[in-house]
Amino acid sequence: MVTTILSSQRYMVFVAVALVTFASLVGGALYAGWLFLLAAASGALFLLGLHDLRQSRHSILRNYPVIGHLRFLFESFRPEIRQYLIESDHDEVPFSRQDRALVYQRAKGEEDKRPFGTIEKVYGSGYAWLTHSAAPLTITDTDFRVRVGGPACRQPYDASLYNISAMSFGSLSANAILALNSGAKKGGFAHDTGEGGISRYHRQGGGDLVYQVASGYFGCRNEDGSFSPEKFARQAADPQVRMIELKLSQGAKPGHGGMLPASKISPEIAEARGIPMGVDCISPVAHSTFSTPIGLMEFIGQLRELSGGKPVGFKLCIGHRREFMSMVKAMLATGILPDFIVVDGAEGGTGAAPVEFVNRVGMPMLEGLTFVHNTLRGAGIREQVRIGAAGKIVSAFDIARALALGADWCNAGRGFMFAIGCIQAQSCHTNRCPVGIATQDPMRQRAINVGDKSDRVARFHRNTMKALGEIAGAAGLSNPSDFMPYHFMFRQTHSGFLDGNEAYPYLPEGFLVSGEEIPELAEWYSRWDRASAERFPPPEIPHGPFERRKVA
Repeated sequence: MVTTILSSQRYMVFVAVALVTFASLVGGALYAGWLFLLAAASGALFLLGLHDLRQSRHSILRNYPVIGHLRFLFESFRPEIRQYLIESDHDEVPFSRQDRALVYQRAKGEEDKRPFGTIEKVYGSGYAWLTHSAAPLTITDTDFRVRVGGPACRQPYDASLYNISAMSFGSLSANAILALNSGAKKGGFAHDTGEGGISRYHRQGGGDLVYQVASGYFGCRNEDGSFSPEKFARQAADPQVRMIELKLSQGAKPGHGGMLPASKISPEIAEARGIPMGVDCISPVAHSTFSTPIGLMEFIGQLRELSGGKPVGFKLCIGHRREFMSMVKAMLATGILPDFIVVDGAEGGTGAAPVEFVNRVGMPMLEGLTFVHNTLRGAGIREQVRIGAAGKIVSAFDIARALALGADWCNAGRGFMFAIGCIQAQSCHTNRCPVGIATQDPMRQRAINVGDKSDRVARFHRNTMKALGEIAGAAGLSNPSDFMPYHFMFRQTHSGFLDGNEAYPYLPEGFLVSGEEIPELAEWYSRWDRASAERFPPPEIPHGPFERRKVA
């Protein structure tokens, strides 16, 4: 083995370290004592090399002792190298430099204009643009709001058109939660708690809260993990809680549960979630309070009553479209309608998730939003149910497009994370967030100056709303809520594009329940017929090629 080491180039660094160590020891003993310092440093590397040769876990280190560690070093800061030196302004990993810079500039109150024309590929497939008016308007009041609360709601809420999406305390640090919520208070918009319950930092900030109730029922659970009506009622009675959101699924990992190891549960997390210390915290895949569409609606009715009539809705990423139609049928069957539905896109996600779920599970936001909007229209109940949209929404154009395709307001998670300093290091799951946002390390989160970052949150929201007012005025509208699909164009190929009404049309009001079928919508009727208010699974499992329904 010694002969192999001496003759192979891949061991040259290891051999060189050994020689330097030996020479330094001899030189230190015979000539200059300071050479012992060099001997100590090179000796440590020599011992590391010996360990590399003996260990069996990493093949690279066995073949390239000492020098092989550079591979792991470079890999550790590859995202930063790519972000700062290699990626273009358009590379989305997952947000482009252009999008991040826009948030940073608006959050800091810096110049957000771009000189010398667009860098977008305006003739490339997928490019979309807003159609402007020859008679533009000037909008001075950009505090745009929408009232959330249907006929059964006794405490409606006037929500901003742009709010902070669900991010839990535990996933985010205490200072991050406090900065976000304090910014929401200053800016007059809502902050979704995420599924981790209402922490002391949510309450300290004083901003409006959307209390999210997920399958773990954190903050409103019994010791066995089941839902506690009494605890929920106490949480919902807080005046700071303005709406209740029942989470069915999220864009990052729809259909996937989670587990917070006992080692990561701090006293503050245990307090917010209502869980014991020293025990793994499980977020089940599914809710235990209901298992059918009708059961879901009955639970929504129960939450509304327990909350004193506050707006109650649910959040989901669209999967089986038939299952959402089953929920809508349950709304019609029970007469219990949610006050709102938040559509999360598969491109969303502030938390870590398995790669297969991040990349390949769930419907993207634009398609999911259009489907939910048109299904509610088809059932004749769209005007009674508000729709929120989430999924990489960071600019006024993103908001305007979502409003045009059926949303009543938008939520953003990562956009507001950028506002408090996120650099997209993509180390959220390691507890080593370099800016102190996605970590529970008390030393790392000290980097967040809550006062300064909360100002940035409020400023980002205010400047984005101002930009939204400007592009609405450019389209000749007096309010962004008036955006319709025809205000946008969507390029399909290099030489062709579709009007928004063609790409994402509004389907006729009540077409699913009118009794008169439209031939062009045969697929919608076929899926509607297979949906059931009594159950989520299909009445029969289809086999063979899909046959579209033929309508005479």
